[in-house]
Amino acid sequence: MKAKEMWLAIFVFMVVVITGCSQKVEPVAIDEKNDKCAVCHMAVGNNQFATELVLKNGRVLKFDDIGCMYRWMKEHESETVEATFVRDYETNDWMEARKATYVYDQTIHTPMAYNVISFNDEDKAKKFVEQHGGTVLTYSELDRHTWERNKEMMMEMKKEHMKMEKQKGDHMGN
Repeated sequence: MKAKEMWLAIFVFMVVVITGCSQKVEPVAIDEKNDKCAVCHMAVGNNQFATELVLKNGRVLKFDDIGCMYRWMKEHESETVEATFVRDYETNDWMEARKATYVYDQTIHTPMAYNVISFNDEDKAKKFVEQHGGTVLTYSELDRHTWERNKEMMMEMKKEHMKMEKQKGDHMGN
């Protein structure tokens, strides 16, 4: 009887180990009040531009722009990334970054002006390009992408932000 119980315990232990090792990593909900981009420290919106990566140690990093996530990965190549997530531009649904299709165009407004958006469906990405222009990119092509920010767009966004701050101050009696 003891040998039977021992084998049962070993079997249960192996099942627990195997199922524990195969847990699927999932994206974490965005907390707009507290989440900041791990690169630029701007607020991360719960929108189609938000991205995340999960490190091997379980730490989750959030980004306000796909370009910020790629910049972090380039600067931290020694870190082991378990999973990367992006959002579908049209639905805001999370997806694994390696399964997405991307579109780049200098005219696409993104929070940090890297001008890359993601789609869950390649046909939708191609349709976006047909309607608005741009280039369709695969996940593997993102590694070769230049990841330069659109400086003109950044200046426009900065001017708009300053204008909004001034209007906000004017309404508060300043």
